Amino acid sequence: MGVDKFFYKSMFRSLFSDPCQVQFWDGEVARYGGEKSKFKIVFNESIPKIDFIKDPSLAFGEGYMAKKIDIEGNLQEVVQSLYNNTKSFLHHHDMYAKVINMISNNIKRSKDNVHYHYDIGNDFYKLWLDETMTYSCAYFKSPDDTLTQAQKNKVDHILNKLALKEGHTLLDIGCGWGELIITAAKKFKVKSTGITLSLEQFNKVKERIKIEGVNDLVEVRLVDYRELKDIKFDRVVSVGMVEHVGKEYLSEYFSTVNKLLKEDGLSLLHCITSVQEGTTNSWISKYIFPGGYIPAVKELLCHMSEEKLHLIDAESLRRHYGRTLECWARNFEDSLSEIKKTKDETFIRMWRLYLNSCAASFNCGNIDIHQFLFTKDVCNNLPWTREYMYK
Repeated sequence: MGVDKFFYKSMFRSLFSDPCQVQFWDGEVARYGGEKSKFKIVFNESIPKIDFIKDPSLAFGEGYMAKKIDIEGNLQEVVQSLYNNTKSFLHHHDMYAKVINMISNNIKRSKDNVHYHYDIGNDFYKLWLDETMTYSCAYFKSPDDTLTQAQKNKVDHILNKLALKEGHTLLDIGCGWGELIITAAKKFKVKSTGITLSLEQFNKVKERIKIEGVNDLVEVRLVDYRELKDIKFDRVVSVGMVEHVGKEYLSEYFSTVNKLLKEDGLSLLHCITSVQEGTTNSWISKYIFPGGYIPAVKELLCHMSEEKLHLIDAESLRRHYGRTLECWARNFEDSLSEIKKTKDETFIRMWRLYLNSCAASFNCGNIDIHQFLFTKDVCNNLPWTREYMYK
């Protein structure tokens, strides 16, 4: 038996929380955890053991992308089985490794990072997102909610939390394809400004503003939030953007939001969070979100405190994001015939792994997502209870 094969046979004895089979590159099949296997890992070729020892997340991800590894069964369940086995050596290594992200996300690099992920093409995202083109965690008020309804629920939930009134000004940092700012203008008659670094999103939002007939209330700008000068808003919201800021720029984010808020201003931050400080995933960072960093809850609270911002509400939507990603993964598979017209097999396997592994991560509690509501000042004019958020 070769050294690499001996290593893998030993590794798989305690890797998953569910029974499985592993087929090695020489055709041998080994069973682990019992007779009724839940899935099967197929090695189409040998991967040097040193690659897994150095970085198992990157080795598995690249192996799957290059078709050196195949999965027979549900890919999401495979990843969940990895995370659920807390005794696995991966929990003490690098599935979500403790690595400090020291990449400098200055304005130029931030624009490049956003372009890498979000400017793949609106036509691509339209194939598997919902009708509102919302690319963030949905909010399922009912098990029967469609993805589109759940995304509308999410926007309403955020806007209700912000206690908007007619005449307010609202800034959306990282406005995506514009659903939130357009809804805010139509439902609450607030003057909404969206900013993005994605040219594809910028052009689409401009088109939507014209179609919806809200030119007098909504504008979109192709600009970094740090480039906004001499302007203040009653409300500032950011949904799924701060994960792109980078660890060393988190302080600047909250400082900038503080400067952008009027006195008694209110802000909502909706973002992916981690339990421990300094966590990132090497495969995700390399292939999906370059420059990304998932902040710990305590980091975010510390930065708020340093800016003398007052936290008034925090809510976890972890299970909602798990379901959202499951919906996206199904839509992605249902659209494969169209996706294959413009994307190659490596790209497809990369995105399949990304969507399924993220769904697994949220379902297992490996990562979380929170909405933080905070004020610039004490702001005693808000309702006394949370009931207004659910009106």
